Amino acid sequence: MSAAPKFKNNVKISERHGAGEWKLEKLALLALMPLGLWVLSSGFTLAGADYGAVVAWFGSTLNAGLLAVTAVVFYLFASLAWKVIIEDYVPASSRSGLVLVSNLVFLVLAAASVFFIVRLALGSAPLPAGV
Repeated sequence: MSAAPKFKNNVKISERHGAGEWKLEKLALLALMPLGLWVLSSGFTLAGADYGAVVAWFGSTLNAGLLAVTAVVFYLFASLAWKVIIEDYVPASSRSGLVLVSNLVFLVLAAASVFFIVRLALGSAPLPAGV
C-alpha cells in the first residue's frame, strides 16, 4: 500500500525530483547571464583580430577557464531544458530513451568543447593539420 499524497496549502507536493531540477535550471540560467555577456563582449573584441591575437586570448588562463565554464553550464542548461521538452511532449513509451540520448549528446558536446578550449589554451591547433 502506498503512502497518502502530501499536500501543502491544499496543493499536492511533487513526489519526484522536478523541483530540484527546476532550481538547478534557474541557477544555470542565472550563471549564464553574465557569462553570456562576457562571451558576447569577447566576441566583439576579437572580431577582425588575426589568428595570433585569438590564440593569445585563448592562452589567458582566465579567458580559457571562463569559456570552459560557460560551455559546461550552457550544455547543462540545454540538457535540462530538453529533458523538460521531452517529458512534456513525447509519449511515455519512448521518453526515457530520448532523455538518455539527449543527455549523452550534451555530455559529448560539453566534453568536446572543454577539450578544444584546453587545446587552444595550451597553444596547439584545435585539430591536427589535414583534418
